[in-house]
Amino acid sequence: MSRVYNFSAGPAVLPEEVLREAQEEMLDYRGCGMSVMEMSHRSKLFGDLLHETQEDLRKLMQIPDDYQILFLQGGASLQFSMIPMNLMKNRVADYIVTGQWAKKAWQEAQKYGQANKIASSEDKMFSYIPDCSDLPVSKDADYVYICENNTIYGTKFRKLPDTKGKPLVADVSSCFLSEPVQVSDYGIIYGGVQKNIGPAGMVISIIRKDLITDEVMEFTPTMMKFKTHADADSMYNTPNCYCIYMCGKVFKWILRTGGLAAMKERNEAKAKVLYDFLDASEMFRGTVAREDRSLMNVPFVTGDKELDARFVKEAEAAGFVNLKGHRTVGGMRASIYNAMPMQGVEELVAFMKEFEEANK
Repeated sequence: MSRVYNFSAGPAVLPEEVLREAQEEMLDYRGCGMSVMEMSHRSKLFGDLLHETQEDLRKLMQIPDDYQILFLQGGASLQFSMIPMNLMKNRVADYIVTGQWAKKAWQEAQKYGQANKIASSEDKMFSYIPDCSDLPVSKDADYVYICENNTIYGTKFRKLPDTKGKPLVADVSSCFLSEPVQVSDYGIIYGGVQKNIGPAGMVISIIRKDLITDEVMEFTPTMMKFKTHADADSMYNTPNCYCIYMCGKVFKWILRTGGLAAMKERNEAKAKVLYDFLDASEMFRGTVAREDRSLMNVPFVTGDKELDARFVKEAEAAGFVNLKGHRTVGGMRASIYNAMPMQGVEELVAFMKEFEEANK
């Protein structure tokens, strides 16, 4: 069977050439006679792989020296607890709730202190990003938290909020490495890798070093302390070795295809093809305020649930898979991450045109 166009929100499409490279090295990594899946994480070979992967990410994102890269397990969801445990010195934090994952992070933080919801777009089903130019940031807040790209609802912060000097913590799971970022604008920028970078099972957290201290909540487990992992260079316990390897392959793929500036250009071009069609269509429509549209996740509906279901079914039969929308939005969602080729988006739009014509 030929490969399908996979529009899944995550785990998601990976670059085909990266998968082929991994396939070639599956049984024998760099002549060592074994797979990365089998080798000791304490071996020199894996140590070299780990540091090469860290350095490639540092180069790709131009990460300053006063930031540490951590490869952690437990996914982005574990960070919902880990962040307040490590950062809530005053037991106060401010949250901007623009989707389900930001809401879950805010709810989790309430277990550890006063988590203030200082802005939200829940009034309109998270279909826009609220004005964050003059927020009621708490004087004693330890940080301000956002989910920068909302996978379910298809919105994206085009401009970062004014945190009035407080560290900004951002979950970038579904827009990680989709465009250049200024790392120094964040206290912590983190994300699960399974959407835009690698296979499921790891989160990368890039943390300003002054935020990594021993001053954590007294009940914080050893494994939940940033300092535990920072001091051990992400090797306190056995890391997700194969995931680190695959992410490293993707970093090299982005570097050799032009870096993050070129990636942004390609992502904008892909998104334009799909959004232009949605704006012109008489059957399909996007669900997000135009100025807040994500380049990565594009939700759309027909307004008729039966028609939506028929579209998803026929699309899958035609080789366009995982287009069913999240249950809270309904309809469809096309996730067009870095590894989705322009051809995939163009062929999807051609199929949508045919479907619209056939179902007028």
